[in-house]
Amino acid sequence: MFLPKSQAETSAEAKAKAERNKAYDRIEKWSVEAIPSEIREGAQINVQEVQCGDPNCAPVDTAIAIVFQSGGRGMLGLPMEAKDVTKELLLDSYPTEEVLRAWSRGEDAEWPPFEDEEYDDDEFKLPVLRFQIGQRVECRVGPDPVTGWTTGEIIQLWYREPNWPEDSWAPYKVQLDDGRKIFAPGDVDQVIRAERRA
Repeated sequence: MFLPKSQAETSAEAKAKAERNKAYDRIEKWSVEAIPSEIREGAQINVQEVQCGDPNCAPVDTAIAIVFQSGGRGMLGLPMEAKDVTKELLLDSYPTEEVLRAWSRGEDAEWPPFEDEEYDDDEFKLPVLRFQIGQRVECRVGPDPVTGWTTGEIIQLWYREPNWPEDSWAPYKVQLDDGRKIFAPGDVDQVIRAERRA
């Protein structure tokens, strides 16, 4: 049975939406300011909150997409709601000038970079994964267990974001055929599987 929302619930939702939109505007402004002035013109910033279904990650991430006039683009994510993002946190996670310039030229540039120099091979062993770089896969990107899949290619093993806890890794980073780059939070068939040929 459908119960209409109370005026208090409606008012609280409207207030939360207004706060979220103000946070989006603030993050967009800071993001534009962080782009070098000579490549800033025409750059578009899109900020949105995304829910993470993985129990090991923040329940809500703030995703920031940067699109340049050339069509080049990149993305970064912060493991928090938009209202909690400060300028300092954003700039600490923001792509380097070199990465921004590559994106502005339409080139691929990895962000965040894969950092493994802090681990000694003798003391830190990651499990063997089912898929390798270059392998075609299907990733679960939607809620429907039948239609919520899209195809792509493994582009990185043992991906991690700089803001993640020290021992947190995603087994795969995947370039989807629609252009998005995502990570698979687990090496299980419910999240990522070998591409099925039609």
